[in-house]
Amino acid sequence: MELKKRIEIAAKWIAESQNLVIFTGAGISTDSGLPDYRGPDGVWTRRDMGLPPPKSPPWDQVKPNQGHYLIVELLNLGKLDYLISQNVDGLHAKSGIPFERLAELHGNMYFMNCLECNQKMTFEEIGWDKKRWGQGYRTNRVKNAQPSCPKCGGRVVSSIVNFGDSLPGDVLEESFRRAEKSDVFFVIGSSLVVTPAALLPRNAQENGAKLIILNRGEIPPYIKPDLRFYEDINEVLPVIVAKVKDLLSIS
Repeated sequence: MELKKRIEIAAKWIAESQNLVIFTGAGISTDSGLPDYRGPDGVWTRRDMGLPPPKSPPWDQVKPNQGHYLIVELLNLGKLDYLISQNVDGLHAKSGIPFERLAELHGNMYFMNCLECNQKMTFEEIGWDKKRWGQGYRTNRVKNAQPSCPKCGGRVVSSIVNFGDSLPGDVLEESFRRAEKSDVFFVIGSSLVVTPAALLPRNAQENGAKLIILNRGEIPPYIKPDLRFYEDINEVLPVIVAKVKDLLSIS
């Protein structure tokens, strides 16, 4: 099916949806200067070729790009129900997506969580000195005088989920709940390899949602999207959002 027709179908589904869920991976952030993982020049791709990691700017200097802001537009149009992301770069929150509409499955590099009461706070808010206490990962040993939760006194750790760590149960449960009630599930920039997050699209589809995938790389063969885009995000997403606005008669 030609690109124009696929874009028209995607825009129609989104404009008519009542519970649109968007799922993003590293591909949404490449235009901000961050590398993806399994793309042609991705982190894992280069590793498997015996090459050093791709260069990227300091993460704290990276800003949201057009793709992030187009998702915000869908939220402002009243079409986005929920956003689920595998990214830890914090760019969706920086772009304006409120935390109550955002599941960051693998955490957020700017935030810490309390293991007792689940309070979320920035490193700065709690006075965490990385030079003194390290990155604060769950697997790190507790060091003397490191800050504790100001709300309950519990141990605080980086919200980032490292390899071997379990995904936060409440975030994962809410993501599956949103996926199950979605009527359109739109994957942007993810190869859908890492589980259990990669199970969400199929879960949505099995519960009646139309599945759209926008990703240049390969996806697992068991995932059968209703609509597939292999093109660049910037070639597709701006046009889809513009057509959604036209269908909603919003200039």
